[in-house]
Amino acid sequence: MSLLTPHLGFFVWTLVAFVIVLLLLKKFAWKPIIKSLNERESNIANSIATAERVKQEMAQMQSENEALLARAREERGQLLKEARDTKDKIINEAKEQAKVEANKIIAEAQVAINSQKMAALTDVKNQVGKLVIEVSEKVLRQELASKEAQEAHIKSLVDEVRMN
Repeated sequence: MSLLTPHLGFFVWTLVAFVIVLLLLKKFAWKPIIKSLNERESNIANSIATAERVKQEMAQMQSENEALLARAREERGQLLKEARDTKDKIINEAKEQAKVEANKIIAEAQVAINSQKMAALTDVKNQVGKLVIEVSEKVLRQELASKEAQEAHIKSLVDEVRMN
């Protein structure tokens, strides 16, 4: 049982050693420990403040980015609308120009057809006139004794003309 109860001398020397260690720690180690704890506390506080500031800046940047994205989407929509309008305008202009060109070509074709038609009619009239003159000339040259001979001769001339 003597091992479990400490002696008074041992207790006193332990107390003296504890006080000496406490005084040495207070004189030499306590200030640096407190100083490092204070520095660590201020570093943590600065880090928290910096993190809060960065968080606020990030929130502000995010709102600015969202505003920029919204503006970019709006501008893209306007550009697409302008491009569609320009495309429709160009297509309509091309259609109008094609209609004008088609009408011009049709008008020129009608003029050409009318001029060819008139030339053909003139040619036919000239040929008919020549044929009439030739028939008349042949009729007058032939001696026409009777009406039957006259009709037979005219009929043969008409058949001859039809064959040509």
